[in-house]
Amino acid sequence: MADPRQRVIIKVFRKYSHSLGPESLEFLEEILERHEIPDEDAEFSIEWIAKEYNKQDDAQMKVSLDVLQRAEAVDPDSHLHFIDAFDMPLWHWSHERSTFERAGGPLTISGSADSQIMAMRNRLNVIRQTVLRNDHFSPSTLPSRDRERLLTLRSTKQLLGRSKERFLLFGMLSHNKEGKLCLEDQDGSVELDFSLLDQPSEGLFTEGCFALVEGDYTEDATLSVIAVGHPPCESRESARSIYGHIDFLGKGATTLLEESTQLAARVRLDIPDLHHPDTLRGLRKMFDHCMENSFIPRVMVLCGNFSRRGLLQADSREARQFQDHLDSLADLIAAYPLITRTTHFVFVPGPLDIAVNSALPRWPLMSSFVARLKSRIPKVHFGTNPCRIKFFEQEIVIFRENLMARMLRNLVGVKPNVHTDDLKRYLVQSVLDQSHLVPLTTSIQPILSDFDHALRLYPLPTAVVLADKYDRYQMTYEGCHVFNPGSFVGNSFTFSAYTPSRRESEEW
Repeated sequence: MADPRQRVIIKVFRKYSHSLGPESLEFLEEILERHEIPDEDAEFSIEWIAKEYNKQDDAQMKVSLDVLQRAEAVDPDSHLHFIDAFDMPLWHWSHERSTFERAGGPLTISGSADSQIMAMRNRLNVIRQTVLRNDHFSPSTLPSRDRERLLTLRSTKQLLGRSKERFLLFGMLSHNKEGKLCLEDQDGSVELDFSLLDQPSEGLFTEGCFALVEGDYTEDATLSVIAVGHPPCESRESARSIYGHIDFLGKGATTLLEESTQLAARVRLDIPDLHHPDTLRGLRKMFDHCMENSFIPRVMVLCGNFSRRGLLQADSREARQFQDHLDSLADLIAAYPLITRTTHFVFVPGPLDIAVNSALPRWPLMSSFVARLKSRIPKVHFGTNPCRIKFFEQEIVIFRENLMARMLRNLVGVKPNVHTDDLKRYLVQSVLDQSHLVPLTTSIQPILSDFDHALRLYPLPTAVVLADKYDRYQMTYEGCHVFNPGSFVGNSFTFSAYTPSRRESEEW
């Protein structure tokens, strides 16, 4: 009699009108065992293999072991997806169901007053549900001494009439009409007094970020702050264990079998300035290096600015120069046939490249300027800013913004006095703790409200590229690898290479 796993395998393939011989059945069992797929997830993974089998041209009703083995050895390009910000589905947080619900109706560039409010509520609720699930805030059902040290979140409406009591609040840092710094949640706001706070916890606290604030409520209706910190970050594994069935990217949920597949690939990232006379020479040197070492990257990402000034500010001569530089780049890439045939090229615009769209997310490079790139490079992709790469279970977010300078310009409360290395770490922690690429108010950085979710970092991606003109860095925080490749020109033509199988980046 067949064991439970065999019955699952037979059931799935029978659904597709396939029959399995002993060798094929044994091979599928061995796959589940090799990848350590638990019994409760076996059907989900076998379903994926069955679909891959059906994609083969010579798939037969009687399952062929040779074809099955080929289906298991998947083509990496079939699992490589480039996702624009405007293609990502919007998932709202539902209080009633305590889960995410997909938004109905079309998303628009103009948005609405309701969508602006909903965007900020979603930011708050996404973080709040992770905070309440954290061990420090979630009460255990078992009696324990630790319950006495449990931190209980309160709402601003619970402050009324309770002066001289201590509270822990969670909300957004913002300024009121009088210019006073406040903490705002879904029920109201309270003015903050930082005079007794020596130093906040690690991170950068900006207007628009969400913070946990502990303090004493005074008779003056202010909260005298004694501690402030960023919300705790939830790992990708924890989030996916709860919401793994939700297709946040719009490319289908990933099976556990896919997650266990490790393939060697390289993603190379640069920030070139095509107006700089040495840029093309540096790129040619990089391509030569690839050919000499017989290593062709699967994906190469080039981040702007590709233009020196916003195109609306450029005169006709500068626009013509911009066109010529992009055409020269197309000719340069096409001069390396092996790279041209093999490598996917992704162009991500910088802050100056799309002058007609200062709000985030930004449109791709204008199509009128990239005709030769499209005609000469078969695997070229013009991404939004930000955009994402999905490679099997890996999710890589690419964001081109001078984020460090913008964050430092908009610090509020007690400002850290730290060294450069600490600033890099604080920036990474702040962005990931906030689950958002731009934890600022929309008055500081305009965002298309219907597409605010495209800047969301929940669940945590596998890697985040914060492409910035600031110094290079790389670090891993809560399992998410974050790095800045730095400027290509003026830094000996260096770039960063990310290896998905190791989940690490390295400087080249």
